[in-house]
Amino acid sequence: MIKMVVTDIDGTIYTPQNGISAGVKECIKKLDDNGIKVVIATGRTFSSAKYIADLAGVKCPIVGYQGGLVCNYEGDILQVKYLNPEIAREIINDFKKRNIHLNVYVEDRLYVEDDDEYIKDYIGDKGIDYFKVDSFDELDFSKLNKMLAIRYDVKFIDDLISELRAKYPQIYIVKSFDYFCEIANKEATKGNAVKFLADKFGLNIDEVLAIGDQNNDIEMVQTAGVGVAMGNGTEEIKKAADYVADSVQNDGFVKAINKFVWGQDV
Repeated sequence: MIKMVVTDIDGTIYTPQNGISAGVKECIKKLDDNGIKVVIATGRTFSSAKYIADLAGVKCPIVGYQGGLVCNYEGDILQVKYLNPEIAREIINDFKKRNIHLNVYVEDRLYVEDDDEYIKDYIGDKGIDYFKVDSFDELDFSKLNKMLAIRYDVKFIDDLISELRAKYPQIYIVKSFDYFCEIANKEATKGNAVKFLADKFGLNIDEVLAIGDQNNDIEMVQTAGVGVAMGNGTEEIKKAADYVADSVQNDGFVKAINKFVWGQDV
């Protein structure tokens, strides 16, 4: 029996074009009303994820920064994993030489050096602010949540990820979207966050369902007792999942919940 549902946001329960559908909101409410824990797990900041939780109408635990931050709905930190400052500054200096746009997240605040098209596109409808600094050297990196490199070139991002993984095996490098390279603490994964919350709530991992659409969701999909990939997901996550649901446009989340939680045919 499923007692906790862990869901990604973008491309899973939410799209910029349509927000969260009425069907998804109703489904989440039904889970909550029946005592089944709902958890939002995302690469976003806590504040941005909480904005989505409010849209969905649920006061739930939130996993941010790919698993680097786990909070309750009120924002109390349950677990946090920071990125190594020395490695971060080394990567920043390298990226500056190559003119790679970088978002830096410190204590749930987003900082940039370049107020360019990348940050404006990224912010979009995320419901968060960003802060421009003349140099990242101004920032105290003792509580560095993560860094995010953006380049509108899929091959460039794939090559960058391969390069960073080879050079820095002690940190977590993952592609969250075609143009995003995420850089975080080695233990900052959604899979580890799922394990942490299952233990916290006294649940067996077989009682957890996790659902997502991107490569940064692979670990949590593989960790959960039931791992679901969205129909609009990457080929990699589809191969890793136990089940491939319909697309976000067709309320694949709802159909997966109906199948695995309520035992309905889909």
